[in-house]
Amino acid sequence: MAIWEMNAWELIRSGGPVMAPILLCSLFAVTMIIEKFVHFSMININIQSFKETLFDHIKNQRIREAIDYCDQVRSPIAKVLKAGLVKFGSSRDEIKETLESASLFEIPRLEKHLSALATIANISPLLGLLGTVTGIASSFHTIQMRSTSLNPVTPGDLAGGVWEALITTVAGLMVAIPAFVAYNYLVHRVNSIVLDMERCATEMVYWMSLITDSQFVKKGEPLS
Repeated sequence: MAIWEMNAWELIRSGGPVMAPILLCSLFAVTMIIEKFVHFSMININIQSFKETLFDHIKNQRIREAIDYCDQVRSPIAKVLKAGLVKFGSSRDEIKETLESASLFEIPRLEKHLSALATIANISPLLGLLGTVTGIASSFHTIQMRSTSLNPVTPGDLAGGVWEALITTVAGLMVAIPAFVAYNYLVHRVNSIVLDMERCATEMVYWMSLITDSQFVKKGEPLS
């Protein structure tokens, strides 16, 4: 029977005890990947449209409306910018510090489970290799036992150990490859969101400082 014609239970039994941790890795990987994809779909926004609306409020000094707009948007970018908006009228350095503090809270939430997914992608091939080694060791043990009992070694005596070795190798790679691909894609998504966050924060600080400085000028006060 070809490997692709076997059902899941037959594959697990053929792979031996090492298949148990490989199976657990696959379950954890699938769960984390689904959770991250759902999370990113929920916080996905049209960044250009968001910026235009938000900065229009800021330029017209409708700060309360800008804060309310950030509350309506389910995105870490909006949460970070809201923290800066609350500090409207403060110094540029104070606004920047507030934005950095907010981003330090939001970025780890974006990266949640990514390190665990990377660990699974790295250890799954090693678990497959461990199964390969134990399978080959089982075959050599069979050869030793047959030799000491003066019985001839047949291909059937070795097939079980070799089959176990190959199955665990395949299983480990089948878990590692999609986990590694998903990890790199998710890291790219996180980096993209963080980059948009930094760009929006920089632009917001510019407009808020410009408005504050212009108010000082109208009052006859020196620029900071």
